[in-house]
Amino acid sequence: MTGDRPLLGIMLMIGFCILAPIGDTIAKLLGGIIPLWQLMIVRFGAQAVLLTPLVDRAALPPMTARLLWLMAVRTALHIIGIGAMFTALRFLPLADCIAIAFVMPFIMLLLGKVVLGEEVGARRLAACTVGFIGTLLVIQPSFAEVGAPALLPLVVAVAFAFFMLTTRQVAKHIDPIALQAISGAMAIVILGVLFVVFPGDADGAVAAVMPEAREAILMLAIGLIGTAAHLLMVWSLRFAPSATVAPMQYLEIPVATVVGYIVFRDLPNGLAALGIIITMAAGLYVIYREQVNAKTVKASPA
Repeated sequence: MTGDRPLLGIMLMIGFCILAPIGDTIAKLLGGIIPLWQLMIVRFGAQAVLLTPLVDRAALPPMTARLLWLMAVRTALHIIGIGAMFTALRFLPLADCIAIAFVMPFIMLLLGKVVLGEEVGARRLAACTVGFIGTLLVIQPSFAEVGAPALLPLVVAVAFAFFMLTTRQVAKHIDPIALQAISGAMAIVILGVLFVVFPGDADGAVAAVMPEAREAILMLAIGLIGTAAHLLMVWSLRFAPSATVAPMQYLEIPVATVVGYIVFRDLPNGLAALGIIITMAAGLYVIYREQVNAKTVKASPA
């Protein structure tokens, strides 16, 4: 079993926090040029191609009907989450999209209480309320400007909250790399079926586009960066406890702010910036309370 190496785990998570916004930036650059369906085929195709050779086939569990069903649901949620994020990036600043989507930890906490019956104290519920208020402050300026698309990052948050809950169930039975490789292959099948069933409207809104050389390179980069970012996150959890690396994920918001300004000259306005700060503070407090509760449980007599 791999021993804990907290510093390495933190560095790997920081790598994820740098790569993920860069991948989103490329998706935003291509959003008005390449159809969403095409971007996602490349994103999941690269995941399947890159990870399949790394799968330890001897360690694969029996593919029961329940396991396959859970993996299919997880893949569908992954498609919805990434599709909603890529679409939102066409309308919203990069930092705003990511900050709104960071309402996901609060949704997961509430789902854990309602769906799984987990104990959630008053302090964490209060932090969830504050986090939602911060998220609304981020949404408000964007909603006033672009309307309903400003709500798409909330779709991302809900989809990935259920995605993580499903992953908890699946990860008990299958190695993360094998799971991602199979998920990538499933996603290609699902997206291919959707494209056959819904080939495009009269204007060819979702018809395939032949990318130019620069666009093809950027599309390939989305797949490579998305896959690499996920692996960095998975590996970070191999070398350090989740309680150690989870706070690092909030670095994704300032990184997105800097990258968004460099590439698009976008900065959150005053209200959105205040909302981002409130959301980050509430999220970090929730993580802190999780750590306190975990230590209390360990210290309790059997």
